[in-house]
Amino acid sequence: MLQSSVPTPMSSNQASPECDCLAHRFGNAVDRPYRRPRYPSDMSDAEWAVVRDAMPVPGWLEGRGGQPESYCHRQMVDAVRYLVAGGIAWRAMPADFPVWDRVCAFFRRWRDKGLTAEFHDRLRERVRMVAGRDAEPTAGIIDAQWVRGAASVPAATRGLDGGKKVDGRKRRIVVDPLGLLLAVTVTATSVTDREAGQALLARLHERRWRVTRCGPTAATPAAWSTSSATPGGSR
Repeated sequence: MLQSSVPTPMSSNQASPECDCLAHRFGNAVDRPYRRPRYPSDMSDAEWAVVRDAMPVPGWLEGRGGQPESYCHRQMVDAVRYLVAGGIAWRAMPADFPVWDRVCAFFRRWRDKGLTAEFHDRLRERVRMVAGRDAEPTAGIIDAQWVRGAASVPAATRGLDGGKKVDGRKRRIVVDPLGLLLAVTVTATSVTDREAGQALLARLHERRWRVTRCGPTAATPAAWSTSSATPGGSR
């Protein structure tokens, strides 16, 4: 369910004049102080309006159990955006955001329940529709990129690529013709492109069943192509 389709129950809180997220309207976030945006990674009001409507409805609001959330969804999303943009550790979260362990718990809870992926998919569908495409793509493009592993990277998650003599990790992705992410895997560089490609395509077809054509870029091995794959546009 989209947040924009949530009916207003009789027991809703007094709306906060600054925030209209579900945690403020129906949860316990109304008691938390309002945080004014101040960093480049913070969402504008226009961006938040799009994100708010695309965010999945939490289970506690649909009667599926759990306690009403006590932290503003906009602040939580801004906190995660700040962490990703700056590449900081969770414990280095600025004091004007909610406490770092609460932000981390929020992200992990949504990730483990599949809500983060659902949120991402909805935003991608909106971008495609604005571009005049169908919400669901029918074609994909595969690419790969490796990175050398730092000394702190565990040996169990890194490996040596015999061809490029690179010791590290390799990221394989599938994007639609607009460059929007459909699927991703990260492995040690010792895993062959054929092995990783098969696993990546299997993951793609589990989530994107309308994708019928999927092919490589010029920098990606031809072994990644499916039997009928040719890069191209989608409806």
